[in-house]
Amino acid sequence: MSFDWAIKYLLKNKADYVVLEGFLTTLLGKEMKIKSLTDGESSQSGPGDKINRVDILAEENNGSLILIELQFTPELDYYHRMLFGSSKAIVNHMGKGMPYSTVKKVYSINIVYFDLGGGRDYIYHGTTTFKGLHYNDILELSPKQREEFAKLEVKDIYPEFYILKVNQFKDSVQSKLDEWMYYFKNSKVEPGFEAPGLAEANELLEYARLSVEDQRAYDWYEDKRRSADSSVYTAKLEGKAEGLAEGKAEGILLVARQMRAEGFASAVISKMTGLSDEEIERL
Repeated sequence: MSFDWAIKYLLKNKADYVVLEGFLTTLLGKEMKIKSLTDGESSQSGPGDKINRVDILAEENNGSLILIELQFTPELDYYHRMLFGSSKAIVNHMGKGMPYSTVKKVYSINIVYFDLGGGRDYIYHGTTTFKGLHYNDILELSPKQREEFAKLEVKDIYPEFYILKVNQFKDSVQSKLDEWMYYFKNSKVEPGFEAPGLAEANELLEYARLSVEDQRAYDWYEDKRRSADSSVYTAKLEGKAEGLAEGKAEGILLVARQMRAEGFASAVISKMTGLSDEEIERL
């Protein structure tokens, strides 16, 4: 069963946090315990429910914030959205009049099913460091700052970003983190996998164990996601077949309207159809 549906609809009970905790422990290399778990803005259920994006905000026991986002369709400005999401998480948890020292640490974990940017790897990690222009040294915290903030390095204060490019993973499992990547890509756990949380995920998310109601909900979700993928594929074909001559082919406009109704970002619709932002807004 797909991980995106699970975190959106199933893994909300504290007893089931062990699945996400196992993944986070494997990725971050330290034991993680989740205090609370809430839907992000793009995961709110309702008429405008977006199948192409799922995001969850978790708070660790020590107060750190963990933004987990799954994105299925390409977005040219996705790097910017990562920055905006982490910044907004900080601001939303900063009470009026609170000192800057109470700013929460944020981990932005992005599981993407499209080829984001360049690069040959399938897992990327980004931190903030300050490097001297003359001596090439790394700016450090003072002993007093380490004591006051309980941080060892400057980068421990700033958000950290992880990008997991699922489609770039070649199914060659060499580590426990690769086991999770295999699960994200194939929605199954192979015998012998030992990564924390996977055994619980395999048991909890087995389709046959779901209630009839949950099975129907999952089938609906998968059908909508396939439909969204089909919209992108159709847009590509229409764009190649019809071209982007003056007046625009009616087929392109129909596909653009469908993509807009499904909640696709204007940048994605523009990329797939060739329509300008102004033309998309007029739809």
